Amino acid sequence: MALTGRSALVAALGAAVVWVVGSGAAVLGVEALLVCGVLLDLLGAARPRDLRLERDGPTAVRLGESAALTLRVTNTGSRRLRGRLRDAWVPSAGADLTRHQLDVPPGEGRLLTTTLRPTRRGDRHPDRVTVRAVGPLGLAARQRAHRVPWTVRVLPEFGSRRHLPARLDRLRVLDGRNAARVRGAGTEFDSLRSWVDGDDVRSIDWRATARRTEVAVRTWRPERDRRVLVVLDSGRTAAGRVGDAPRLDAAMDAALLLAALASAAGDRVDLLVYDRRVRAAVIGARPGRLLPDLVSALAGVEADLVETDMRGLAAEVLRRAGRDALVVLISTLDAAPVTDGLLPVLPLLLARHRLVLAAVEDTRVTELAAGRGDAEAVYAAAAAERTRSERAATGALLTRRGVRVVAAGPDELPPALADTYLALKASGR
Repeated sequence: MALTGRSALVAALGAAVVWVVGSGAAVLGVEALLVCGVLLDLLGAARPRDLRLERDGPTAVRLGESAALTLRVTNTGSRRLRGRLRDAWVPSAGADLTRHQLDVPPGEGRLLTTTLRPTRRGDRHPDRVTVRAVGPLGLAARQRAHRVPWTVRVLPEFGSRRHLPARLDRLRVLDGRNAARVRGAGTEFDSLRSWVDGDDVRSIDWRATARRTEVAVRTWRPERDRRVLVVLDSGRTAAGRVGDAPRLDAAMDAALLLAALASAAGDRVDLLVYDRRVRAAVIGARPGRLLPDLVSALAGVEADLVETDMRGLAAEVLRRAGRDALVVLISTLDAAPVTDGLLPVLPLLLARHRLVLAAVEDTRVTELAAGRGDAEAVYAAAAAERTRSERAATGALLTRRGVRVVAAGPDELPPALADTYLALKASGR
């Protein structure tokens, strides 16, 4: 049961009457009148339990986009239901227009629309649907909460897909579809052509030249059907926020762009998310299903506030990647996790695979390093410079060990990692 504002108004008017009359009988009369009115209203109100509620709409939406869900309300009772309905969702679902006026005659239905604009990845569920059926006098209402389950999976935004067309054009150049060829050890032989100034002498085919009247050089195209394993570190360093989002979200954006590009290049792409256990894995997906499978697997992954077990991560990589794969680890360049965790297992990884380490840099550190306004800004700049120098030293150490290092801000990392992949593809590595 719920009292309405009209009952409060009636009670206030009754109090004014009692104040004017000033007798105990007036108090009892006003109270009895109000109680009788509330009881009659409750008896005359429709029963919320007679409503049948059904949801319909999308079950997936990309972060930053909106989804309109419909709630069908059918009155299976014998009385006309007038009142209000509240369709409650968790705050991160970004629900709009959750309160609706209801006027449903017996045997009829109404469609109510709630628009979601989620602010976080993952599965979003509704809370209760609360229906308040007001009586004919408008003094009181019957109220009931219904459970109407639904799940909307919020997928990663994949904002870096705007960089994909330009990288695909460069890939076509490497692949020979734009009348260009590359040369390098480990690539597949494509054809012969005449020598032009600037060609590498190592590309000359001497046997073909002996049969011709001009110097012939070999052209190559990148190898296809190679193995690319993208590994996301979901440990505590991935939980740190850069701008308005965790580092893990920027890592996912870079992973999706790289996966789309490598799949278009004809390579086999797998994904692994790991901290102390496997959080998500996409292994052996068909090219046409790769991106849908990736975004679905990544949607519900959140960073865990634990130190990543690099030995366990290396064991998973070695178990799943076979040999001679390109392993792209999106992690951190912080000194402690690298020196204590990654460096001891590097020989195991580099003995069988080529390793690229990608790290999301905090652009705020660069801004603080430029501050010179007052003493506080100078101290902040000194701390920022120390952080930058430590990460640069860590990157240089990994480079000397044979690791390709890519470090950039959240917006710059996806295209930088894609360019690194194209450079390795062009050089046949």
